[in-house]
Amino acid sequence: MKTYIIRFMTAVPALASSLLLSVPAPGQTNTQSAKAQASPATLGRTADGQPDVRGVWVTVHYGMGCLSNPATGVGCVPEDTGRGNRQPPAKAPSRIIDTPDGEIPYQAWAREREKYLLANFFEPTKPEFIDPQQRCLPLGAVRQLTWHDVQILQYPGYVILEHEGTHMFRLIPLDGRPHAGQNIKLWMGDSRGHWEGNTLVVDVTNNNSKGRLSRAGDFASDKVHIVEHFKFLDGDTLQYEALFDDPSVYTKPWTFGFDMKRGFFGEENPNGADDKHYEQWEEACYEGMNSELDGALRTNAAGK
Repeated sequence: MKTYIIRFMTAVPALASSLLLSVPAPGQTNTQSAKAQASPATLGRTADGQPDVRGVWVTVHYGMGCLSNPATGVGCVPEDTGRGNRQPPAKAPSRIIDTPDGEIPYQAWAREREKYLLANFFEPTKPEFIDPQQRCLPLGAVRQLTWHDVQILQYPGYVILEHEGTHMFRLIPLDGRPHAGQNIKLWMGDSRGHWEGNTLVVDVTNNNSKGRLSRAGDFASDKVHIVEHFKFLDGDTLQYEALFDDPSVYTKPWTFGFDMKRGFFGEENPNGADDKHYEQWEEACYEGMNSELDGALRTNAAGK
């Protein structure tokens, strides 16, 4: 079975002819604690002078069902997602990192909208109730980072985020070009980046508002402006933060943040604990997938 990374790289030559790519790009963090600054000497440099952060990265705490506690399921309902003897923690750091109550500062109508989507999650009667993940659709620039792992590729003037989940990828130009026209709306938005030391700052606009921030119905509009900071604290540690500014939905800007680390696979990797030989696998996702877990949660929700 061919992996997606192989299929993607076979497409790069066509892409390179239009983007003039040449060759040559490593994270974990603690968003809730010290905001340490990495020394530039801790990371190598690519041929065009970018901090070399190439490789596979994963979230320290996985989960998309509840932003305030990613260790729980949809609507913050506890669920058993352990595999073998690897049990998830009872509590994981909130992805909402700068509001006093740990909640998204929705306007009143938007809070009711989020509750409405959550209430209809398990028994959807309209397309709007179906989370994009259940239809194998893109999850949006920020949420996509919390789903499976992401491989960072670097080329002169570009950073590419290649996601295993749904096989999405983002091209981030670093040359200061303007955003696409406002009438162009995209699942993953339109990204423009630059480096500030060892921090990759990405400006994201042109959201199509079809994605969500969690399976519980958290959302932004097509007017949202997102500023991401990928803070590479060293070669294995990444602190990710995304500032959401959307006056049509929120009462004030707020920050979505979480920790990422380099994807060392240890005993699961026959080549040892590194990512040099790692390849992304095909995600055999198909629309309409159902699971025993969702069925159990539906029963649990109905009993409350």
